[in-house]
Amino acid sequence: MAQEQIELEFKDELQQLAQMQQMMQQNPQIQQQMVPLQQKIEARKAILIAEMMEDFKNEEKKVTSQFDHDPIAKLRSKELDIKAIDNEKRRKEAQEKLNIDKMKAMMNQGIQEDKLDQNEELAELRADTSLEKQEMANENRLTLARMKPKTNGRSQ
Repeated sequence: MAQEQIELEFKDELQQLAQMQQMMQQNPQIQQQMVPLQQKIEARKAILIAEMMEDFKNEEKKVTSQFDHDPIAKLRSKELDIKAIDNEKRRKEAQEKLNIDKMKAMMNQGIQEDKLDQNEELAELRADTSLEKQEMANENRLTLARMKPKTNGRSQ
C-alpha cells in the first residue's frame, strides 16, 4: 500500500527519476541530482509504513482485547505464541545451517581450485623433467657415438 501511495504522491518525481536514469548513462553527474529525490521518496515511504504499522497495531489491540475475558482464547493465544516462537527458532537454525553449508561449499570450491592449480603445476614440472631427461639422454648418445671408434663400413 505504501508503494501505491508513493506512486500517487510522487508521480512527477518518479517520472523525473526515470528520465534521470536514462540520462545518467550519458552523464554520470546526474546521479548526484537523483540522490536527494530518492531520499525524499524513501523517507515518505518509511513514514507511510510506520503509520500503517501503528494502525495495524491499534486494530490488533482492539481484536485481542476481546479475547482478554475468554480463558480458552487466552490459552489458545499462548499456544500460538509458543508455536510462533518455536517456528522462528527452527527458521533461524535452518538459516544458520544453510549459511554453514554455503561456507563449507565455498571453502571446498577454493580447496578444489587450489588442488587443480597444484596438479597443473605438477604436470608442467613432470613434463619439463621428462623433456630434460630426454635431452640428457640424447646428449649422452651423441657423446657415446663420438667416442666410439669409427669403422669404415666394416664390422669388427
